[in-house]
Order: sequence, then structure tokens, then C-alpha cells
Amino acid sequence: MTALDRPPARHGRLWAYSKLAKLAFYDYYLSALVVWTLLPPDLRTDPQVLLVLVLCTVGWLGTVAATVAFDDVTGYRDGSDARNYDPEQEALRDRERKPLLDGHLSVEAAVRFGWVCVAVAAAALAAAVAVAPHRPVWAVVLAPFVLLISANYSYGLKLSYRGFQELVILISTGLTIAIPYGLATGRYTGLVGLLTFLFGLWSLMVSVYSNLNDVAGDRAAGRRSIAVLATRRVYRAMIVALTASEPAAILLALAVGAIPAWYPLFLLPVLAVRANQARTGLLQDNPLGARKLGVKAHRLGVLMVLAATLLAVR
Repeated sequence: MTALDRPPARHGRLWAYSKLAKLAFYDYYLSALVVWTLLPPDLRTDPQVLLVLVLCTVGWLGTVAATVAFDDVTGYRDGSDARNYDPEQEALRDRERKPLLDGHLSVEAAVRFGWVCVAVAAAALAAAVAVAPHRPVWAVVLAPFVLLISANYSYGLKLSYRGFQELVILISTGLTIAIPYGLATGRYTGLVGLLTFLFGLWSLMVSVYSNLNDVAGDRAAGRRSIAVLATRRVYRAMIVALTASEPAAILLALAVGAIPAWYPLFLLPVLAVRANQARTGLLQDNPLGARKLGVKAHRLGVLMVLAATLLAVR
């Protein structure tokens, strides 16, 4: 019996909502650990600062859950998920991540869930600002901005359908580093800037290979992503540029004195995985294989950054 012939396994509603929220992709929420290592040692045990980190993390959890729920609703309605999550790709892309496709949840239930998550995110981020020891204007403004652009990623304004997919992912993910750090300390440093960019880029380097794989399905659904609007050659060149931006950002931070001379050594394993990702996705033309390597690079990057930053910030 092939994957096309097998009937979908039936699961409970709690399972379905956890899949809708993509809870298995915990990478976004690791930002709290990164921010914690960035803090001056005397703030790492400060109850007020720790509460800010917890509330921000709840806010990001609600933001991401709302974003992916609305994305699933739109992908189900326009048929792009049915095409892009073909059962024949099951080995590299888990169809169970899309509970709407096999009837585990209704569209109406998914939309309600999305709006509940928006409300939770808004309340948590507002509470984080309210209890924060510092309220720099940029952090206070950017917190609702992240929720706004994320909720409109594939719903409402449908930013990802208008060529802003990559930009939204880079900005919204990266700012989960800068915003809580600003609320906790009132400052913005060169190291914070580097890790804000890297954290957003690591998430983006998973998505760009998915987009490369999904061009046909997205085009048929009317999703005008950059991968759809550009030629395959141009989009692949953009991926090369994004790949090169990672070591470039590290070297720039080193050149301006934002990081110690030894700090880049911790990131060499991440760059090695990134090179393998480019080889797999671009030279071997295996975008879903490269996507999996992107997840590996993101998680490895967080581990390396945690160790390096604890040594650097004393």
C-alpha cells in the first residue's frame, strides 16, 4: 500500500491543535535562552527581568501559533497545501503538520484558534511592556509590530502572497532577540544586533528552500512569493547571497569590535552545515533535504551561541 492509498490516522482534537500551532518547531522560542545569555550576569536572576522573558516567550508562542494557523487556513482554502504536502513527499515533509488537510479540524475551528492566539500574544506582550524595567520606544513599538506583520503573513493583508514572505520571517523572528533585551536593559549592543540578524536568518534559511520546492503549488494558488515572481536562477542567486550574508555579518561584527576575536570559532560548525545545505539544495537540487539541514543549522547555531555568549558576557 502506498502513501496515497493509506487512510489518514485519526487523532484527538488536542493533537490537532498542537499540530496546527506547529509546537514541534520550538526553534522560535529558543530566543529567550539567547537573550538570557546576553544579559549582564546580575540581571540573569532578576525576577522582574525573568518575568519579562517569560511573558515575551508566551507572546511569541501566541504570535507563531496564530501565524501558522492562519497560514494553514489560507493554504487549505486556495489548495496550495494539498499540492505542496503531497503524500509522496512524506519522507521529507510531514503531512500530519497540516491537520486541516485530513479533516482533523474544520476551517472555522482553525480561524477561531488563530484569533485566540492573537489575543493571548497581545495580552502577553502588553504585560511584558508593563512590567519591564525599561521601555525604550523602539522596543515598545516593535513588539506589536511583530504581532501585526506575523498575523497578516498569510491572512488579512496576506504579506507572504505579495512578495514580503522572506522579509517578514527575517524581521519577526530576529526581533524576538532584540525586543526582550531592550525591555530588560534599555539598550541595544553590537552583539545583540548580530544575534538578532543571525536568529532571523537561521529561520529564513529553512523557509527559502521550502519556497524553492513549492513554486508550482504557490503559483497555482496565486501566492506571489519572490520564488514565484523571480526566475529559478534569480531566486537561487538570492539564496546564495543570503548564505554568504551569514559569515559576512559575523566578520562585520568582529571588525567593529562587537564580538571577541574567538567568538566566530564557535560558529564554524554552523557555517559547515550551511555549506552542506547549499550543496544539497542548490548543487544537488534537493530543496527539501536542504530544508532539513536548515533546521539542523538553526538548532546547532543556538547551542553554539549560548556557549559563546555566556563566555563573552561577564
